[in-house]
Amino acid sequence: MKLFKINIPFAVILGFVVTVFVFVVYVNTLAPSVNFIDSGELAAVAATLGIAHPTGYPLFTLAGWLFSHLPIGLPVIYKLNLMSAVLCSVGIFFFFRFLVLLLEDLAVREFKNISQRQLETLKFKLVYLPAVTASLVLAFSQTFWSQAVSIEVYSLHILFLSAILYFFYKAIRNYCEEGRSIKINTSKEWFVFALLLGMSFTNHMTTILLAPALLYLFFAINGFTKYSWRLIFILVVPFIVGLSFYFYLPVRASSSPFLNWGNPVDLEKIFWHLSGKQYRVWIFSSTESAVKQFNYFVGNLLNEFNFLFLLLALVGLWSLFRQHKQVFMFSVLLFVGCVGYSINYDIHDIDSYFLLAYFTLAIWIAVGYNTLLIKVSEKSFYKYVAIVVWLLAFIPLILNYKTCDESKNYLVEDYTKNMFNSIEPNGIIISYQWDYFVSASYYYQFVEKYRSDVVVIDKELLRRSWYFKQLQVKYPWLIEKSKTEIDAFLIELYKFEHNLPYAYELIEGRFKDVIKSFIEKNYDERAIYVTPEIEPQYTEGFQRVPSGLCFQIIKNNADFKEREIEFKFRSTEKISHQAEFLLNLYTKASISNGLFKAQRGDIKSALIFFDQGLKINPSSRELILYRNNLLR
Repeated sequence: MKLFKINIPFAVILGFVVTVFVFVVYVNTLAPSVNFIDSGELAAVAATLGIAHPTGYPLFTLAGWLFSHLPIGLPVIYKLNLMSAVLCSVGIFFFFRFLVLLLEDLAVREFKNISQRQLETLKFKLVYLPAVTASLVLAFSQTFWSQAVSIEVYSLHILFLSAILYFFYKAIRNYCEEGRSIKINTSKEWFVFALLLGMSFTNHMTTILLAPALLYLFFAINGFTKYSWRLIFILVVPFIVGLSFYFYLPVRASSSPFLNWGNPVDLEKIFWHLSGKQYRVWIFSSTESAVKQFNYFVGNLLNEFNFLFLLLALVGLWSLFRQHKQVFMFSVLLFVGCVGYSINYDIHDIDSYFLLAYFTLAIWIAVGYNTLLIKVSEKSFYKYVAIVVWLLAFIPLILNYKTCDESKNYLVEDYTKNMFNSIEPNGIIISYQWDYFVSASYYYQFVEKYRSDVVVIDKELLRRSWYFKQLQVKYPWLIEKSKTEIDAFLIELYKFEHNLPYAYELIEGRFKDVIKSFIEKNYDERAIYVTPEIEPQYTEGFQRVPSGLCFQIIKNNADFKEREIEFKFRSTEKISHQAEFLLNLYTKASISNGLFKAQRGDIKSALIFFDQGLKINPSSRELILYRNNLLR
């Protein structure tokens, strides 16, 4: 006897199947360790409930804390990388559901006076096939896929983008079908949409790029009526509830966590943090920068979507213009708003800022495929066209698999540990290698407790007043010894941070005094190191002696104790521009150490360093040349 019956719509079942398939692929290409750029910092912040770089990402941090404490026998970093795979996969589920709604509407417009039964018959070939295809194309595009294999805030952003599109369009659709009534004005879809929108802002501020398109479609469908304004007024409540996650920042900052970027404890610092004050210099910086980023976006499109799918996208765009001008404008505003903003942000890792544009291209691809199937639906070769185009959806999976596969990528972990192994116990290292070492060091020191004895100082973060507070919590003795120099610098730094008149030479001079103070006042008790990019003026009066991946700062050769340092390195087939830069750092370090050993007459040790470098970067002509010269 059946006690209950569950009717699950076919679209939900199919969406779940697509989601599971995508998730399995993501897990098979998941990074096992810390990755480049912000991965280490975000992992450490999530695991310890700290505060990340602007805009703080409080919701992402809380979600990461939950994942990092899952009772499964996996390293914390793997669990956090797995979180990205889960979030992006669920994002594909909602994106698929959104496409189904949109394509159903287009089918109704194309086949006017069609009955519900006839619509159900057409759904599979005119709705589900294009929706599945476009969802897979998006899921396995390079930038989208890359967000799913290691911890990044864009994985949660992807989920929010998809869910917001789905619930907003469903709410708009219900409004059109059932008319303007109080019931529809306060339907659950509107509340869920508003709540998700508020929550999305607490994860990434580029959620604002949705605003022009959402507002346009909202008023285009609803009109500028009292019902529209009443609805907006009602939805402010769930929106603010979602936005309330930002209270995490001042609450947590007040307890002085070890990782406390920006120290947002008061209104001024909260505003600075939420507005990304320190990053504004790169936004709308120049026309030249915008042209460069736009050229990069256009040039990279074929890597994201092959030529065939870009053609389908153009077909879809034209079809929307012809069939549904409101959705056409909605999609164009999504695309133009995203690209227009992103090309004006002059950073090197810009790809993820184009995600909304890639979402829009996937929408156009779905509509283009739908249009193609409609055109051949009565032809004898329809099935062949449908099968071929559907199979082509797996082209991105095949072409991008090697590029997006991070399953054997230990580059950052090995580099960070090799850097730590280059440093004596209780040493101090001053670095500006955020993307490769400093960020990752946060995870290994604060979460895995690896080489917690080493003091890691980010040279450029020393230009921010909040950073001294963070250092004081972890290393009070360091700040106390240099209090005079720090206080003098902070007086000038206050002027800079508050847009008051300041003297560049004075502030730079006092900045230099702080760094020299760290070196001079700790020299007798601790070994001091710098990484290669630290400018010579900050270590004047000292010698730099190669020590593995960094340089030890010494007063004279008698102070230096030679150490045997071996680089442990696990190679990976994936060579990105970041990986190439990392290999170059190994090459330069091997050359520096090898030449230093050779100058001291230790030819054997010099050859060992050259050989180590060649194992890591066999194609280095410099290393081959130096090694051959040494053997002559």
